[in-house]
Amino acid sequence: MKEIQEETNKVKIIITIIFMIFFIFLVTNSTKILKRPTEVYVVANGSLVYEEPAEGYIVRDEVVMQGENYKNGMVKVLSDGERAAKSQIVFRYYSNSEEAILEQISKLDEEISNILQNSGMTLVSSDISSIENQIESTVDSMYNLNYLQKIHENKNKIEAYISKKAQITGTLSPSDSYVRTLTDKRNALEKELENGSEIMYAPTSGMASYRVDGLETILLTNNFDYLNSELLDSFDLKVGAVVPLSSEKGKIVNNFECYIATSMDSEKAALAKIGDNVILRLSNADEINAEIVYVKEEKNNTILVFKIEENVSELLTYRKISFDVIWWKYTGWKISNSCIVEEKGQTYVESNIAGFVEKIPIKVLRQNDTYSIVENYTEKELEELGYTEYEIDKMDKIKLYDEIILH
Repeated sequence: MKEIQEETNKVKIIITIIFMIFFIFLVTNSTKILKRPTEVYVVANGSLVYEEPAEGYIVRDEVVMQGENYKNGMVKVLSDGERAAKSQIVFRYYSNSEEAILEQISKLDEEISNILQNSGMTLVSSDISSIENQIESTVDSMYNLNYLQKIHENKNKIEAYISKKAQITGTLSPSDSYVRTLTDKRNALEKELENGSEIMYAPTSGMASYRVDGLETILLTNNFDYLNSELLDSFDLKVGAVVPLSSEKGKIVNNFECYIATSMDSEKAALAKIGDNVILRLSNADEINAEIVYVKEEKNNTILVFKIEENVSELLTYRKISFDVIWWKYTGWKISNSCIVEEKGQTYVESNIAGFVEKIPIKVLRQNDTYSIVENYTEKELEELGYTEYEIDKMDKIKLYDEIILH
């Protein structure tokens, strides 16, 4: 009987121990077994940006050209925005009596042509034949052209060919002929026209432009120390206003780079450093890379100068523009901030796996008010955070399309 009692006691002790173990398991794992989230967030690829709107002035390396005869009006040899080589003709000014001289030349050409037709001359010259072929070829090439500058160039070629033909014809005529006399007069008028014209050559290579607003000698690129908020505000220009074309001046602009000077009052601007790289989004939605090359702290603002090497020619028309400064842009696993739990300085998410809730440590790369870009820790980083090798081996990692709990 005593033996039976002892055996019964042993069974009771074993049952009690098993119950206690089960009870401890329930307590320690209650959140994993009982927690059934009503909402989850699916991990997906995405991007986060931190951006701020701004307005700024375009600062260029530009050289203005103006001659003495600017009141006479100008002939644009290169169109606005066209590339110019150093010492290439960009534009010229009309001579004081250009209109009258051109009219005289036109009348002489007509008179010479009429005399030759009525005289019955049958002078033959290989030079004249060649020139006539060049005239015909040039005229044919103009039919399909719609570029005004090229048409103007071909027109000049034709006029030059006709002039040369008239000169040759005059030379082949007897020295005392009236045609020769008229040809000499024409040559003299052309010489007078050439001497009276003031030609403007490109001082350096770059883009030719006739949009001159007077700020070319104020907004300089060699040193930005002159910049301040008061100066920028004093220009009183409208954002996006087109710089008007000048009929008296031209300029050559560096077509490889330009700068945007702005005054900002944000915390990000105050923390900006020379050499930082950002992205600027222009009003046409183009995103271009930019480097901060100048920073000046003011009482309530920060003066920043961005250097850009893209869209330089597209900005030639404007002086003041609006844009967005994208301070940073991250792409990766994007999750809601409501999924992130912080405990003792450690951030993690909770994954719902077959009804069990597992904590997964995650590293937050970037975060705004709503979302975060995250990634898993490496094994080395987890060791540095104090996790054991056993814990790391058993630990789940966040994956694309995982369902994580929204809190």
